[in-house]
Amino acid sequence: MSDFTKLPHDTVTLANVTIPACLLGQEGDLLRTDIAISGGRIAEARDIALSVDMAGAMVFPAFVDMHTHLDKGHIWPRSPNPDGSFMGALTTVRADSSARWSAEDLRPRMEFSLRCALAHGTRAIRTHLDSIAPQDGITWPVFRELQEDWADRIDLQAVCLIGCDKWTDDDGPFGHTADLVAGTRGGVLGMVTYPMDDLRDRIRGFFAQAAKRGLDADFHVDETMDASVETLRDIAELKIETGFPGRVVVGHCCSLSAQDETRALDTLDLVAKAGIDVVSLPMCNLYLQDRAEGGARTPRRRGITLVHEMRERGIAVSFASDNTRDPFYAYGDMDMLEVMREATRIGHLDHSRTDWVESFLTAPAATCGFDAPSLAPGAPADLVIVKARSWTELFARPQSDRIVLREGVQIDRTLPDYAELDPLMTT
Repeated sequence: MSDFTKLPHDTVTLANVTIPACLLGQEGDLLRTDIAISGGRIAEARDIALSVDMAGAMVFPAFVDMHTHLDKGHIWPRSPNPDGSFMGALTTVRADSSARWSAEDLRPRMEFSLRCALAHGTRAIRTHLDSIAPQDGITWPVFRELQEDWADRIDLQAVCLIGCDKWTDDDGPFGHTADLVAGTRGGVLGMVTYPMDDLRDRIRGFFAQAAKRGLDADFHVDETMDASVETLRDIAELKIETGFPGRVVVGHCCSLSAQDETRALDTLDLVAKAGIDVVSLPMCNLYLQDRAEGGARTPRRRGITLVHEMRERGIAVSFASDNTRDPFYAYGDMDMLEVMREATRIGHLDHSRTDWVESFLTAPAATCGFDAPSLAPGAPADLVIVKARSWTELFARPQSDRIVLREGVQIDRTLPDYAELDPLMTT
């Protein structure tokens, strides 16, 4: 579908637009105002003569997608999840990566996702990269190439991804991985945590490696509906104990939603005290969590973590795409408007606070250290404009006719054809 209108390339005022008040530093919900563009940046509207009546169209800064898996993306046609379960996803990805993930396989799939994200209006992405040796030596050089090639379109960061059972000190393979991360612009040290007898020692060692290299930390945490799994407490307690100086973000945290309320909220108090940020991945969690073997049982639980209770405690909460057309999530298109729409529905964001939009923009940017999305004069005119005039109009339709501006210029939003990936899908 084409853009709902064509905007002038020159200096222009977008009159009568709708903007969430929080993005302008104001109280309330939605505001009608004008936005001017000049020289690729937001300008003072009073200084611009040419004006276009936007009839209430909503305007957002370009989005930040802070938890993705570009290396896994789009392998579903050749490696589908056999039963929709978490273990089915894990074993299928391991088999695919060991057999297929060469540089020649990774780059076109990763770039396919970046092209989708650009067309949908995303300007910054953090991706996790499976990094068990020798895969780290294959994937990280590809990422660095993409980071350089896409620098003027999407700001990219990467996090190494290993299971905590694969962690080693600097004398083992993970020491080399940590050096690869440290040698990459914006690199972040990452690990998946799950119950192990010596988990706390492993987390201490992990924090020491990150601190030694001046890296932040990004964990996959408690991606299960087993209420007994609470490694989030270990991470929070150990961040406090060690005084780890970097920023820490935890993703998923699904088991909180299955725990006793008192225990779960006590854990959140620890997370707040530790100054840990959270990213929720509602689409992937809804897909995997509480799925019965054989698929013959209706799921009872949504899998989403306790985002409202987190915000009440001052914990920074973001939402992100997570997986895209791979065994962990069969769907998705790197579209943060879709993530916002589904997060609102799954997490009941619509009848609480009015600033949830920040969790798709300023919150993830602050957590990752990306430039803050802004609509203030002087900010880059990197905008997503939709014909919807209200939240209900925004979330009722996919906004396939949206406009994406980069430095004030309306871009070609043609999505890549899945057929481009067919040569990589032969089994």
